[in-house]
Amino acid sequence: MKNNAPGMTLIVKVITRLTVGLILLYGFYIVLHGHIGPGGGFAGGVIMALSLIHLMLAYGKEAVTKKIGRRRGIMLSSIGAVLFLALFVSSSVGFIKFPVVPGGQHIILGAGVIPFYDIAISIMVGAGLYTVFLALVILITERDEQ
Repeated sequence: MKNNAPGMTLIVKVITRLTVGLILLYGFYIVLHGHIGPGGGFAGGVIMALSLIHLMLAYGKEAVTKKIGRRRGIMLSSIGAVLFLALFVSSSVGFIKFPVVPGGQHIILGAGVIPFYDIAISIMVGAGLYTVFLALVILITERDEQ
């Protein structure tokens, strides 16, 4: 029985559908708790990008690029970089000041602006890594068509 649908087999697609949400949730956890322990924006962004790459490998590139194409990936990466720069400038000048909560290691705002830096870095890294992977997939597809 020949499978003409793009992507991999039905078993891989079902397992992907079950695990991608958990992988994204784990990526968000790593981003939001990176200022307390290991992790942070870079690691969480890589994990979230890998969940999108996982979807692309299982369902084919068309299924994922309909929702997050090359332009949207570049735009998200740029937004993350601009957000990081805006946070840096505004916290350096003194516009944003979050007081450190004494003994509040488990409160997200207890670390000042660091969690917001992590969120900006995760957007930038995740979208950038996804866009690089997508560019490589498009390059290989165009090369194979020639």
